[in-house]
Amino acid sequence: MDINLTSAPRHPRLLAPTLLACAMLQLGALALTSSQASAADVPASTVGAITPGSHTSFGPLKHVKAGLLDVSYAEVGPADGPVVILLHGWPYDIHSYADVAPALAEKGYRVLIPYARGYGDTRFLSAKTLRNGQPSALASDLIDFMDALNIKRAVLGGYDWGARTADIVAALWPERVKALVAVSGYLIGSQEAGKAPLPPAAELQWWYQFYFATERGRLGYEKNTHDFAKLIWKLASPKWDFNDATFDRSAAALRNPDHVAVSIFNYRWRLGLVTGEAKYDGLEKKLAAFPSISVPTITLEGDANGAPHPPAEAYAKRFTGKYEHRLIDGGIGHNLPQEAPQAFAQAVIDADHLR
Repeated sequence: MDINLTSAPRHPRLLAPTLLACAMLQLGALALTSSQASAADVPASTVGAITPGSHTSFGPLKHVKAGLLDVSYAEVGPADGPVVILLHGWPYDIHSYADVAPALAEKGYRVLIPYARGYGDTRFLSAKTLRNGQPSALASDLIDFMDALNIKRAVLGGYDWGARTADIVAALWPERVKALVAVSGYLIGSQEAGKAPLPPAAELQWWYQFYFATERGRLGYEKNTHDFAKLIWKLASPKWDFNDATFDRSAAALRNPDHVAVSIFNYRWRLGLVTGEAKYDGLEKKLAAFPSISVPTITLEGDANGAPHPPAEAYAKRFTGKYEHRLIDGGIGHNLPQEAPQAFAQAVIDADHLR
């Protein structure tokens, strides 16, 4: 595959390809409201030093009815500031941004961190709604969330499931995205691409996806959610020495009554074992073509990410606007915003000012 690495500025150190990363290639793996400030009102600046774990709470959370959900979310910063929306992954929660959010708020941003469907106090409005975890459903949730809060345009940041959601919204609704920060880069895939088998070493790292494909796996995750999630944290961030209090704070969000159903649906959908809802078919068809992302983007990767992820050079050409890639060293794993909050917050500010 011909990868163009010269069309936009890059961080000087790019991730080296790995067997897993190369194999993952087969998977494809808004004007502001009148009350909001323009980006020009927030000059580019440098984030000061942040000690990871300095902040442990957002205070009282807010709620808004948005589409199919009653969304629980944290809000930090001035109400009239440019909006940044930060999206968490699986099996994590909004506390991944406990240090990032106040740093951005200090720079004048209005920072919103919603719990995804199946996490925290976010709830489906109807018991009859399918507990669907397919990627286009989560992306549609974000659009509904923005609409409910009258946010026409925002900077998006995310990792894991959150990065995939941010990627999808940036690709399909670019008019709603001012800039993008995505850990592990371009994570848009499709069921069709998911049919292609990977080399054994790559398949091994997706062990939990195959476990979840079985009824034994569903029951096991339901019974052992806490311990299962803790294992994933350790495997995905092998050099992150998080303590029990840090993990338990986030693990509480996994007690959501819909968490297991949404999680299992997501991974079974990727393997084509369940059928998504027809109302998302049009979106999934567009995503299956692996659309490019034209909004200003900074992609990030930790130097010790133990989770499956593609190499930066594999997805660089997917970003057709202003683009940079940054490798964050120091033993940083999969939960990059929580492990390296200063680097993530700085990337958000810099992406917002890419010209």
